[in-house]
Amino acid sequence: MSTAHAEALRYTLGLKLRALRRERGLQLSQLAERAGVAVSYLSEIEKGKKFPKPEKLLTLAAALEIPYDELVSQRIEGQMGTVRTMVESSWFRQFPFHLFGIEGEDVFSLVTRDPDRAGALLRTFLEIGMAYDLDVEQFLLAALRSYQQLNHNSFEDLEQAALELRRLARLPAFPPPDSDTLLRVLVSRWGYEVDSVSLQKEPELRFLRSLYLPGPPRRLLVNGRMLPSQVAFVLAREIGFRHLGLEDRPATSSWLKVESFAQVLHNFRASYFAGALLLDRERLCRDLAKVFGRERHSPEALLRLLTLYRATPETLFHRLTELLPRRFGLEELFFLRFSHPQGADQPRLTKLLNLSRVAVPHGLRLGETYCRRWPALSLLKTGSGVDPASTLVDASYLRFQSGQAEFLTFTASRPLALNPNARSSVALGLLANDALRAGLRLAGDPELPRLDVDLTCERCPLAPDACAERAAPPRLFRAREEGERRERAVRELTARLSSQR
Repeated sequence: MSTAHAEALRYTLGLKLRALRRERGLQLSQLAERAGVAVSYLSEIEKGKKFPKPEKLLTLAAALEIPYDELVSQRIEGQMGTVRTMVESSWFRQFPFHLFGIEGEDVFSLVTRDPDRAGALLRTFLEIGMAYDLDVEQFLLAALRSYQQLNHNSFEDLEQAALELRRLARLPAFPPPDSDTLLRVLVSRWGYEVDSVSLQKEPELRFLRSLYLPGPPRRLLVNGRMLPSQVAFVLAREIGFRHLGLEDRPATSSWLKVESFAQVLHNFRASYFAGALLLDRERLCRDLAKVFGRERHSPEALLRLLTLYRATPETLFHRLTELLPRRFGLEELFFLRFSHPQGADQPRLTKLLNLSRVAVPHGLRLGETYCRRWPALSLLKTGSGVDPASTLVDASYLRFQSGQAEFLTFTASRPLALNPNARSSVALGLLANDALRAGLRLAGDPELPRLDVDLTCERCPLAPDACAERAAPPRLFRAREEGERRERAVRELTARLSSQR
């Protein structure tokens, strides 16, 4: 019997036992006395933690005055059926409750306190999920983001693992190891065969960065059309999988299918390891302090960092999300990555990490239009008419109208190596608060542009003459305004009639 099936049997029995006991108006202690079992044992059965032997089930059925077959039947009626659907669902079985200090049984215990109400609540969540076309993959990626937020995206064990590998392989902290050096490590330490030709010959796989074949021998197909910095990151991540002992891992990069949270988590850990291996924490923090300590923003200073560390903007910015919270006290930040293939109506948000308490751009599923004022989007448009090999950078303050929050935002855009007809852009936003002003002298640059933005055009309160970039009418903002006017009118009428009594 599979683990998932055994769990489903325990949870189903627990649901039925609790419901039948309550139908008969019995307390836990009363049923335990009738069946001749301990109260604690009966409680664990109801919580889905234990599945009794057949003789105990016969005793329980007799105590409830029902046939044995009715008790052990997998059929569940009413709202409890929704609870069972939840505990049997793939997202419930795969969700990493342990990372948040709880177990699946704990969640089950919460919902079984009142199965009818819990069932109604869960049905609501399921309907919301269907309306927004949410799937297991999105649940698991959301769980990973929550895990990162819980730890401020800072993982000392991975930092130390990168330092250990660097020592064992005698790699310098700086300059970052290049792809040839990392290739030698993979081959000498783990016997890899690396192929940089086969992948790009397959028409359907030309967009993949890499494909792992377990062997033996282990083989890694690397897309030779990538930038040297991208090849180095792929190899460093592969070293991370091996050095960290992460066997349950995705075979491809980019993702084709998310199969389990273990793969999501292990891919994240190997990627974090790669960033720590390539961009040494101590050296990078010293260089960042120099850049942030300038009185004026300099695009050239940011471009020099990219060149110095042989990094793509995405790798550098993502590494900053790991260092800024602990080393610079900048815990309220976000990271975004957009891409915009030629001919596509909308740019796509392909990666998001929000460590702030403020709503920031997120994936849209209701046909809303991203605010075109974000530099992350305007640079995509600007970049379409310039040298395809160029990297464009920007820094500005973004004032989100809906959330009444302001972020100092650094943005960089470049062409996609595997799709020359598309560009990507990444943005790193730092909440404008006392920590930012204390930690970044650069934050006081009076020449930094200040842009009024919002999440989407549909939610934005800016008047038409105040935003030449508006791409859709503010229908959601107007609907909210109309609702507020009606609420205000009701209050005023109520107060007026009350005063006439």
